[in-house]
Amino acid sequence: MRHATLMPVLSVLLTVNAAAAQSPHPERVEIRRTAYGVPHILARDFGALGYGLAWVQLEDFGFRVVANLIRGRGELARYYGRDSIESDAHFRQTHQFAVEGFHRLDRDTRDLLAGWAAAVNRYVELHAGAFPDWTPRDFTAHDAAALWVDETIEPKVGAFRRSREAGRDVGSNAWAFAPSRTTSGRAILLRNPHLSWEQGWDNRYYEAHITVPGAVNFYGDFRIGFPMYFNGGFNESLGWATTNNDADLEEIYALDVDPNHADHYLFDGASVPLERIELALEWKNGAGISTETREIWRTPLGPVVDRGEGKIYVVRSPEWGEIRKTEQFLRMMRARSLDEWQAALAMRAHVEQNLTYADRAGNIFYVWNAAIPRRPGLSGGDTAALAARTSDDVWTELWPFDSLPQVENPPGGYLQNANDPYHFTNLNAVLDSARWPGYFPRPALGLRSQLALRLVTQQKKVSLEDVIRLKHDMRMLLTERVRDDLVAAVRATAPTGEVAEAIALIERWDGTVAPDSRGGTLFEAWFRQYLAADSGGFDRRWSRAFRVPWTPAEPITTPRGLADPGRAVAAFRRALDEVKTDFGRWDVAWGEVHRMRRGELDLPVGGCGGQLGCFRVLGYRPSADSLWVANRGDAWILAVEFGREGPRAFSVLAYGQSDDPASPHFADQATMFVRGELKRVAFTEAEIARDLERRYRPGER
Repeated sequence: MRHATLMPVLSVLLTVNAAAAQSPHPERVEIRRTAYGVPHILARDFGALGYGLAWVQLEDFGFRVVANLIRGRGELARYYGRDSIESDAHFRQTHQFAVEGFHRLDRDTRDLLAGWAAAVNRYVELHAGAFPDWTPRDFTAHDAAALWVDETIEPKVGAFRRSREAGRDVGSNAWAFAPSRTTSGRAILLRNPHLSWEQGWDNRYYEAHITVPGAVNFYGDFRIGFPMYFNGGFNESLGWATTNNDADLEEIYALDVDPNHADHYLFDGASVPLERIELALEWKNGAGISTETREIWRTPLGPVVDRGEGKIYVVRSPEWGEIRKTEQFLRMMRARSLDEWQAALAMRAHVEQNLTYADRAGNIFYVWNAAIPRRPGLSGGDTAALAARTSDDVWTELWPFDSLPQVENPPGGYLQNANDPYHFTNLNAVLDSARWPGYFPRPALGLRSQLALRLVTQQKKVSLEDVIRLKHDMRMLLTERVRDDLVAAVRATAPTGEVAEAIALIERWDGTVAPDSRGGTLFEAWFRQYLAADSGGFDRRWSRAFRVPWTPAEPITTPRGLADPGRAVAAFRRALDEVKTDFGRWDVAWGEVHRMRRGELDLPVGGCGGQLGCFRVLGYRPSADSLWVANRGDAWILAVEFGREGPRAFSVLAYGQSDDPASPHFADQATMFVRGELKRVAFTEAEIARDLERRYRPGER
C-alpha cells in the first residue's frame, strides 16, 4: 500500500531540484493566436510546452487556473473557509501520492508539469492586480502533478454512504468512418463531448494546438486548469474521441473488526492494524486562520470509508494513487500508429471511458476502456459491501487490456458511441455479453444512440461536410415512437377548442427541435408531465412509460408506444396549460423560448436532451424572463479527415475561447454554433500563418 509519510527528504529534494533545473524560460516558447483566439503553442521542449499551455489558459480564464492548483494541494479552506475542509482532506492525500510518485513519471511529463507551475507563478507575479492579494506564487511541479490523481473513488464512496444512511442527461457522441464509407477514401473522426457549460472546476473545454518539433504535434481539447485531462483530438497521423462509460471499477469490502482491538481487523487469520493518518487542515476563520484535525484510516486494500456494527468498510480501486494519467495522454498524443496508440492505452493509467479512434492508415477502432478488476464474484455495486475475510475474497488483478470489449475495422466501416455500453457500437459486429462476466455492463441502447446509428448508416458514403451536417440533425427520435399513440389517445376523447387545435399541431409537427419548428415545445412539456405523473425514480418511470420497452432483440425500434394512454391525455392537457401560462400561447416555436445567450447575444437555438432522442444535445436552465437558456451539452465539436497530405479539420467551441466578457473571443463562436457551422482548423504552419492574429512570447507586452 501507499503510506501517508513522504519519501525520504533527500529523495524529495533531489526530485524538486531536478524539476527546478529544467524550469523553462519564456524565450523557449512562442504563442500564435489564430482566428477566434485559438492558441498554437510552439515550444522547444516539454518544460516550455507546459509553460505556454498554462500561460494561455491564464490569459483566457485567469484565477480559475490558480484555484484548481489550490484545490489540488488541499488548501481551499485556507482561503475560502471551513466549507472546503472535506475537499482538502481528500486532496491532501492525493497530493501526497503525487509527491511520492513524481520520480516515477517520465522526464518529459515531469518537465511539462514543472513548466505549468512555473508559468502560473510568473503570471501571477506579473499580473498581481488581477488576482487576490493572498494568491500563492509558490506552486511546484508536485502541485501540478496532483491535479488529476483520483476521479472515481469519491463518487463511489458517496453512493455507498448514502445507501448506508438510508437523468442527469450528460454524455458525449463519437463517430468514426473507415475509408470504404467516405467519398474521399480517407478515415473520418467526429468528437462531440457534452458537459455543463457553467459549473465545476473542469467542465469547460479549451481548444489548443501544442507542438514540440519532432516530439508532439497535437490539436484538440484541453480542460481549464489542467495540463492534460480526458483529452481528445488529433495529430498528423491519428485521432480519438472519448465518451463516458460508467465502468464499475471499485469495490466496497466489509472487514470484521477484531473484538479485542478496535483499530484492528481480522484478515487471512490474523489481526491486522489499521494505519492512522492525522491531517492538520487550516481554514479561514474571519480575519484569522484556524486549524482542524482530520483522522484518516487506511488498509493495504484501500482507504477506510465507514465503520459500524462490527465492520470496517474499505474501498478498493485501481485508480487510488494513480498519478500517471497526464503521462498516458501525452503518450497517446505522440503515437504515430494504432499499435503505438494501443501501447499507450495499455499503461492502464487512464482507468475509464470509451475511446473511438481513426487514423491516416485507414484504421478505425473502438475500445470500452476500463481498468476493471477481475473479481472473484459479482460486484456489490454502489450500495452493497462484500464480506472480505481472506485474500481470496478480494480482487488482485485487472482484466487485460486485450480482453476488453473492442471493435477494429468492422464490416460496414463505421463506429459510434453515445455513452451506451459497447454491444451495438456497430450493428454488423454486435458484441455478445456472454463473453464477459456479470459485472460488465448489460446491453442498453438509448434513443440518442439509436438516432446515431441511423445517421451513420443512412448514406452509403459520407464526406467530411456530410458528417458535420449529420451531426447537427435536429430530430427528436422520441416523436416517432409515441406520437401516433398520443394523437390517437387525445382524439379518442373527442377534444374541442384549444385541445383539438393543439393535438392537430402535434400531428403535423415535423418532429424536430429546429429553432423555427412549432410543436416541439408543447411535445417536450407533455412528455415531461407524462413521466412526472408516475412514481419512483427516473429509470423506473422511463421504463414504465412505453407499451413496448427496449429490448436487445429489437435494439433500434424499441421502446415504442404509450403504456398508459389515459395518463398521456391528462398530461397533454396539463402541458397545454403550462406552455400557455409560461409563454402566452401553446404554439410557440422552439427557438422563441430556447435561447443561446452569451455576452450581448440572445439567439434562438435548436437541440434537446439525449433522453428524448436528440443527437444535437442541449440542456437548458430557466431564466429570469421565463425562457430556457442553453447551459450544457453540445459545446465543443471537432470533425477531422485524415489525408496523406495531412489532416483536414473543422471545429466549434460554443462558449468561446475566453471567459473574459471584454475579450473579442468571449462570444465570437456563438452565432456559428447556433447555425450548426464549424470553423476551419489551422493545423499546418501555412494554415496558422493564414489565420494568424498575433504572435508573442509569454510575458511580452
